[in-house]
Amino acid sequence: MATLKDIGVAAGINIVTAFIFFIIFAVLRLQPFNDRVYFSKWYLKGLRSSPASGGFLNLDLRAYLKFLHWMPEALKMPERELIDHAGLDSVVYLRIYLLGLKIFAPIAILAWAVLVPVHWTNHTLELAKQLKNVTASDIDKLSVSNIPLYSKRFATHIVMAYAFTIWTCYMLKKEYEIIANMRLQFVASEARRPDQFTVLVRNVPPDPDETVSELVEHFFLVNHPDHYLTHQVVCNANKLADLVDKRKKLQNWLDYYQLKYSRNNSQIRPMVKLGCLGLCGQKVDAIEHYMAEVEKTSKEIAEERENVVKDQKSIMPASFVSFKTRWAAAVCAQTTQTRNPTEWLTEWAPEPRDVFWPNLAVPYVSLTIRRLAMSVAFFFLTFFFIIPIAFVQSLATIEGIEKVAPFLSVIIEHGFIKSVITGLLSGLVLKLFLIFLPSILMTMSKFEGFTAISLLERRSASRYYIFNLVNVFLANVIAGAAFEQLDSFLNQSPNQIPQTIGVAIPMKATFFITYIMVDGWAGVAGEILMLKPLIIYHLKNAFLVKTEKDREEAMDPGSIGFNTGEPQIQLYFLLGLVYAPVTPMLLPFILVFFALAYVVYRHQIINVYNQEYESAAAFWPDVHGRIITALIISQLLLMGLLVTKRAALAAPFIIALPVITIGFHRFCKGRYEPAFVRYPLQEAMMKDTLERAKEPNLNLKGYLQDAYIHPVFKGGDNDDDDDSVLGKLESEVIIVPTKRQSRRNTPAPSRISGESSPSLAVINGKEV
Repeated sequence: MATLKDIGVAAGINIVTAFIFFIIFAVLRLQPFNDRVYFSKWYLKGLRSSPASGGFLNLDLRAYLKFLHWMPEALKMPERELIDHAGLDSVVYLRIYLLGLKIFAPIAILAWAVLVPVHWTNHTLELAKQLKNVTASDIDKLSVSNIPLYSKRFATHIVMAYAFTIWTCYMLKKEYEIIANMRLQFVASEARRPDQFTVLVRNVPPDPDETVSELVEHFFLVNHPDHYLTHQVVCNANKLADLVDKRKKLQNWLDYYQLKYSRNNSQIRPMVKLGCLGLCGQKVDAIEHYMAEVEKTSKEIAEERENVVKDQKSIMPASFVSFKTRWAAAVCAQTTQTRNPTEWLTEWAPEPRDVFWPNLAVPYVSLTIRRLAMSVAFFFLTFFFIIPIAFVQSLATIEGIEKVAPFLSVIIEHGFIKSVITGLLSGLVLKLFLIFLPSILMTMSKFEGFTAISLLERRSASRYYIFNLVNVFLANVIAGAAFEQLDSFLNQSPNQIPQTIGVAIPMKATFFITYIMVDGWAGVAGEILMLKPLIIYHLKNAFLVKTEKDREEAMDPGSIGFNTGEPQIQLYFLLGLVYAPVTPMLLPFILVFFALAYVVYRHQIINVYNQEYESAAAFWPDVHGRIITALIISQLLLMGLLVTKRAALAAPFIIALPVITIGFHRFCKGRYEPAFVRYPLQEAMMKDTLERAKEPNLNLKGYLQDAYIHPVFKGGDNDDDDDSVLGKLESEVIIVPTKRQSRRNTPAPSRISGESSPSLAVINGKEV
């Protein structure tokens, strides 16, 4: 059981660790050779071309005296300017931290002013210490565990629960309204983008007489005759993309050995082994080997390009369809196209940067099976993960270590070491267990077939939140508390067990305090060091960089990481709302996390992170829903806690809280969520009208023609080859006479053939 001394030692260690991280960062960021790592965003935007101070090292001692100067600098940029600089997604992500401060700062003040005196002025735990199966610390005296059974003081908790709920709902509504308006304003004011005019069409029905491209063109010329502009069919270019990546890696090795040879004054040719990992096998000339491999892969790429263009099996029953106006795209994306709701499915196309190209080749009919399989896999991952976490957590305690290694008792019973183990080890172990989880969840999301990176991250974030709820919260609070009182469970009568749980659950607050300090204090401070990108950049810079373009490619600033960052924030919302009426001592630790994380991530967004897509804060309804879920869980747990405390007369007063909270959520969902899932036709028409007035001669078709061409057909080293392939993709379909009625009813010239439809004369002659 952690004491105030143990928590103090853990807090001191984490504060010192965070402070050391900040000092190291302050030194590293001032060095010119690290400038492209810690200010990479300014380089990518073309606003910075060289370090602020010349040379290899910064020798200006005055610069080191202001090692925390980056904190106020990170807060100076106004929000509107930050939106222009980093995008709305980044700004709204930062507002989640601000929302945490706005919610928990007043709650913490109220809880410490009202609930802490109510808890502290009892003597329940002092009397319980006389029993063999009950242990408590000074921290537990600040919790609801120190209130005796049947006490009238529980009325205070009910009043505080109502106050906390009302304040949280008020702040959620206010924030939802602000962000919905920010989204609508951002969408109305942002520059022209291809996705504003484009929809993704899935499940195009097969036809033996026409290709997918012909089918798509005919369908939209018939059903959207005045608005259809162009389309681009989806190709299965995954194998081609793999070959392109393979050639890039081989080219990097070739460049490395050529550079190594040019720097070698002895003129000894570099050699390489062909066996496993270059550790065994035949030894050959490295430059000649990689030149041959690059040439061989280039030929494979050329052959695969031809296969993708010529083989109709490489064309998927899907297409990006572009329209002449935003209004027409909005109508198409938000309506049903045919009587059969399983065919010609339309949705907003992701912006080109957001498209996850490998999943476009996934057959639509397999998506349901894939998602069902991943749901089952996630279920087993979530619930079977409890076993190793519980086992290792049991070992990460004084009692667990003494059981496994009794000979260490003399060492770990030492005052300082005991405090470190009690106040730090369990939180650190849990943090280590969760390191690989985000990668696993992202792989599962990719397998499910989502076509946008933003959707992949949102899906992964949703599952990460559920995992945290089950394994980090429920497993530790309920199962962990029960295991701590296992002996008393075995020795008590059934009617005494709820009382034990009621006392034990609030005591788990000490574990979460240690976890918040490890993950939320030292972890956030470590984020600003960017150790992994720093090491990778210098390795690339030392071995692979030859030109300025190579140096730019060596920078890998990354992005916010919504799939990991947002679930982490939601865990702190959950802990804060659950423990606010139970153990208010946890709230200051959460406030420190929100304040520190806001400053750190604001600095990173301004100077480092380069968001790879822009969804205009489409994730906010998920954020709102998870906070509502946390609020309901806190109400239900408080209700159960009052029942175990024999406050049965007080518990019914809380029943209304979940009902009110759910009603509030339904109100917000109906009032504000449409702004995040639909695009108002009025806004689309206004923007189209304004654009026509400003640019009457805009060549929109030329702007959209190649916007959704697969990246392997764009740019690269062989631009001439890519241009020829693009031309083939445009001309690969020749409209031929057919007996299909859709062909006869096409009321406009074909985009590809340029010839008039046979029905034009009939239509012009007004024959029905």
